[in-house]
Amino acid sequence: METATQPIRLGATEISVPPLCIGTWSWGDSFFWSYGKDYTEADLKQAFDATVETGVRFFDTAEIYGLGKSEQFLGQFLKQTDQPVQIATKYMPLPWRFSADAVHDAVTNSLKRLQVDSVALYQVHMPFDFFMNKKTLMEALAEEVKRGRIGAIGVSNYSAQQMREAQGYLAAKGVPLAVNQVRYSLITREIESNGIFNTAKELGVTILAYSPLAQGLLTGKYTPENAKSVMGARRLDPRFSQQGLEKLMPVIDRLKQIGEKYGKTPAQVALNWLIAQGNVIPIPGAKNSSQAQQNAGALGWAMEPDEVTQLDVLTRSYR
Repeated sequence: METATQPIRLGATEISVPPLCIGTWSWGDSFFWSYGKDYTEADLKQAFDATVETGVRFFDTAEIYGLGKSEQFLGQFLKQTDQPVQIATKYMPLPWRFSADAVHDAVTNSLKRLQVDSVALYQVHMPFDFFMNKKTLMEALAEEVKRGRIGAIGVSNYSAQQMREAQGYLAAKGVPLAVNQVRYSLITREIESNGIFNTAKELGVTILAYSPLAQGLLTGKYTPENAKSVMGARRLDPRFSQQGLEKLMPVIDRLKQIGEKYGKTPAQVALNWLIAQGNVIPIPGAKNSSQAQQNAGALGWAMEPDEVTQLDVLTRSYR
């Protein structure tokens, strides 16, 4: 059983990162998120500082987050700390990107926004091919590893078969596929039944788990009683309906019980469960210092094996 303390290696690379990564999709994004209304640049700076202070010095961003603002904010904040921070960012395969040069240009532009010479991890955001096939894309990324501008190569939202394909092209260039970033939480467990989890294990690929708290469902703040007050896109998700929340309550109750034993919140227990799966790095978001400190509370302790199993059994219907 993994304890939430030790650094984790990214796949078969020599790069070690904390067992938790902080997601920055919301940084500068006013389309999906309410940047500029509910939180500001000052809040994000506090989130960054608080995260670094807790020792979680691994951030995940993407060129499309906030249309580049997320990378820019990280770049600014990196300049204001003397602590070593590791960055993961992402390349979006857009239809007008059809040559290796487009990949090299995208890396250059991300590095400029981040104000760094290299990043620890560079991921392909979606398994879209359009006019550039996977072979061209993977070979361009392998070239970037050799240039030293990216440490490790990852993919995101790739199926088991797509992972094998990517891994084959990279292996031919002597570079491992290090990561597949996918949706994974205690109540979002499809990767365990569709082959992604087992294929990642077989290929030595680390899973980065986005939406590890299932859009806040695992925090315990949504209950059948307040189902009618759910706002925005969540209203379209049946899990946030009164019926969906009633189904979830036994899971929340068990998270609370385990949390009381360790002095932890339901969210911290849910993140700790993911880490306990082995070779999985959760990516919760943080828009302020309070959320940053909450996230860090998932580290430095471990549940009993039977508690991990109880949560597993309780949520198997979510596979």
